[in-house]
Amino acid sequence: MQTERTTHLWDADAARDYDTPGTGMFAPEVLGPTVARLAGLAGEGAALEFAVGTGRVAVPLAERGVPVHGIESSPAMVEQLRAKVDAATVPVTVGDMATAVVPGEFTLVYLVYNTISNLLTQAEQVECFRNAARHLRPGGRFVVELGVPELRRLPPGRDATVWGVEPGYLGLDTYDTVHQLLVSHHFRFDGTRRARLFRTPHRYVWPAELDLMAQLAGFALEDRHADWVGAEFTADSPSHVSVYRLPPAP
Repeated sequence: MQTERTTHLWDADAARDYDTPGTGMFAPEVLGPTVARLAGLAGEGAALEFAVGTGRVAVPLAERGVPVHGIESSPAMVEQLRAKVDAATVPVTVGDMATAVVPGEFTLVYLVYNTISNLLTQAEQVECFRNAARHLRPGGRFVVELGVPELRRLPPGRDATVWGVEPGYLGLDTYDTVHQLLVSHHFRFDGTRRARLFRTPHRYVWPAELDLMAQLAGFALEDRHADWVGAEFTADSPSHVSVYRLPPAP
């Protein structure tokens, strides 16, 4: 089950190290456009974040006046979120984002920063789309931010790509192309000869497969861009933000 995997992976130590205020995915130039776009898509309704984590997006979205509820499988991540806001500001249901149901009706459900790939089977990912549809009112939207698999960078006979090289940090992905799985390896160096390693498993998904999952859940693709500010999605885009929509009420 995804909940058991995530609880083991995102334990207290991992949750404590998750936030990087002002840098990486917490940088204003990354977070600002994300929150602005989601606020516009939510409109006058409420939003539900699958895998809400420590509230990187949910907290600033709530500060903009959008009612936000979250689903999160890791109690340790929720504990970090609670250090920022209380349960009245961002209520959270602890459970699996593919199956957990929360009360209320939403205009927007969203999954950011590759989180849908944490579901390691196609069946779980399809159920995630169905769960999003279950929570949305007619005409509601499901937004997924996801990287494009970098298989074109794999030379024959190689099964790994290096995607992050910074002082004190090295990031690489290893691929199992038979089972459509990858593992991200995060090495952090503290000035000694030793390194700390954190691994996260993922099931990578091509945009076309994602679109088929959406159709199975009753969605249609409304638009797709390369980023949150609306850049054109092309064959060279490393990621995409895809907006799926349910049919409006008759």
